[in-house]
Amino acid sequence: MKFQLLALILCSSTLVACGGSSSSSSGNGGGNPTPVTDTPITRYDMANGCYALQSADTEMYTVAASDGTFTASVDSSDEAAPLFMQPATLGKYLFYTADQKLLTAADGSVSGETTASDDAIWTIDTVEDSEAFTIVSESTSQAILVNESGQLVTSDDTSDPSGQFKFTATTNCTDYPEMPTAISGETFKGNGIDKPLIGFADVHTHMGMSSEMSYAGDVGPSAGGVFYGEVIHRFGVDHALENCDEIHGPNGITDGNNVISGNPTDTHETEGWPTFVDWPRRDYLTHQVMYYKWVERAYLSGLRLMVNHGTNIAALCNVGKVLATNATADCDDMSVAVKQLEYLYDVQDYVDAQSGGPGEGWYRIVESPQEAREVINDGKMAVILGVEVAQVFNCGVTMLPGGNEVRQCDEAQIDAEIDRLWELGVRHVYPFHDIDSSLGGAGIFSGDVINFLNFLDTGAFWTTTECRDYPEDEPSVRTPGQEMTTAIPGTGSDPLTQIILDATQGVTPLYPAGLRCNARTVTDLGEYALRAIMQRGMVIDIDHAAYHSKDIMLDIADEQVPSYPLSSGHDAHGGLTSDQVARMLKNGGIIYPYKGNGIKHKEFLEKLKFWRDKAGINDEDHLLALGYGADANGFGGHPGPRGGDSDPVQYPFTIFSGDDWGSQFDDISPVNVEMLLIPESGKYWHIDETGMSHYGLVADFVEEVRLEGGKEALDALYNSAEGYVQMWERAYYRNGNE
Repeated sequence: MKFQLLALILCSSTLVACGGSSSSSSGNGGGNPTPVTDTPITRYDMANGCYALQSADTEMYTVAASDGTFTASVDSSDEAAPLFMQPATLGKYLFYTADQKLLTAADGSVSGETTASDDAIWTIDTVEDSEAFTIVSESTSQAILVNESGQLVTSDDTSDPSGQFKFTATTNCTDYPEMPTAISGETFKGNGIDKPLIGFADVHTHMGMSSEMSYAGDVGPSAGGVFYGEVIHRFGVDHALENCDEIHGPNGITDGNNVISGNPTDTHETEGWPTFVDWPRRDYLTHQVMYYKWVERAYLSGLRLMVNHGTNIAALCNVGKVLATNATADCDDMSVAVKQLEYLYDVQDYVDAQSGGPGEGWYRIVESPQEAREVINDGKMAVILGVEVAQVFNCGVTMLPGGNEVRQCDEAQIDAEIDRLWELGVRHVYPFHDIDSSLGGAGIFSGDVINFLNFLDTGAFWTTTECRDYPEDEPSVRTPGQEMTTAIPGTGSDPLTQIILDATQGVTPLYPAGLRCNARTVTDLGEYALRAIMQRGMVIDIDHAAYHSKDIMLDIADEQVPSYPLSSGHDAHGGLTSDQVARMLKNGGIIYPYKGNGIKHKEFLEKLKFWRDKAGINDEDHLLALGYGADANGFGGHPGPRGGDSDPVQYPFTIFSGDDWGSQFDDISPVNVEMLLIPESGKYWHIDETGMSHYGLVADFVEEVRLEGGKEALDALYNSAEGYVQMWERAYYRNGNE
């Protein structure tokens, strides 16, 4: 999470006062994939298909009656009501009629309703030794039967033969609403499990961030309730991304993003699908940008590895609870992070459901480098779970007067939490993030707001020191040091400002002039945690550690045999200088930047080549790889248009084919990328006009990279999944992991 959202606190007083399959559907014509088969055999096969429903008992087909109910009363599938089968998740469906109604359980009957509800979700199961299926209501657990008059009714008797049905392929369905990908053509598979991976990596993102963190919608929300929108929804895109007024208020008047924009009384159009008048936007940080179809568009363009971090900052979340008037929101760091990661398994199931069954989807959570290689070689996207929270392992700290501290964890708790995360599938960890902990100090990149959050969480403001010398004439990932502020955020007479004044008793921190770094470095308990993480073979991200802590982390990494690789995935908050980068690269680590546009990617590639030379690394022995960390849904903002004299992105464009695409793409079919447009409304996103409004424009970013950096930049981008996996292998396969 970045500074922009933290600016919420600066003006919070004003705000409170204001009260599938691997190939996409073609073109812009909707986002529903092609069904697996015309004749369903398993309970998953009818996904996104158009079918007539036939009673296996009477052999009659279903039609809508004049009173809104349904009867099995015609003997031809051509006369039957065509039903589009929209998966709600694995084995559960919405039956969508041609006149845009949903088959819904209602008082013992089945009716067509225009409003989606849990009563419209049906679990389909096979009948043993039969080609028929049963259909059971999600909400009532009653089965659909055909009564003596042919009417569809619901009953507790789920074994009645009149409750068995067959699905016959038909035509004239109305497709269920869905976000298009606007990409046509079959995306690529690998060249063999023993060959280098082709594809790019996003090593820092937050796809688990959602206004509700479960399929059923009964867990959550993230960020104390200020965040709106979902990655998936059992009722589809028109519910995942519907009008945000319920959370952000009429005309968005209570949206925290108004404060981020510097105008706390600002408003915005709250309409979501399909018009999206004002959001998503690259600088609207409180709206969902990772709806799964947007991520699919990126995957189709070559995204093959994604690290998804469960994230939270308890102090910030508690402020969010005040802004969102959501007193019951969970703000415990590890609890929220685990819920977000569990939600990603729901996402995997949902994508599988759209793609024909378990394991069939393009979104695959992996737990080892070998699994990642297998998944990517199969043409799918490897998803690695990570944790980025302020108090990892629940290792908070309370600072006492006189310099003493009360630690909220010990070695046994650290071991237990590592075990818990490992069993959940977590393989990438931030030992430090924004707030000081029992493990050590956080990297300072904001001199005021995060300092106040640090006070709320630990009972003390940061203690700072001069930043050690570094080669100032050489490029840094991020220059260390921050000008510290002595004012307390909030100056109004509102209740939130009063809370701030009560908490601090009006005492402001005092700092010398000039750039300052965190004086708190890795503690003895932090050293234990780092070695324990290394013993388990997890990827360690160095980014949010204090500048001087990064030196200690590198020292500990150097002690390992062989040296332990470290990762920097999104611009190294707190500072990361060329001397530290060279040490990381020598140990087989990776340095991927916070995601910018194509210009930044090219500029960072030049820096990377300098650091590789400094480290004595050559292209023949070590892959030149450059992915990114988008921090999507992480409240960090996204890149704007390139502007100026940049060559424009011209739609449609072709990827994987042309003069700038190297020999590794010779056996890969070209893919056509159109401007993303929603046919229902005409809403479109052009990256030269909007920048990265949402994650779907990663596909357009690929063309920016080609335009700005040509073959060298594309090669480095599409080497980045391999670069990450090689780094992960150096960490993973040293202590008995298989």
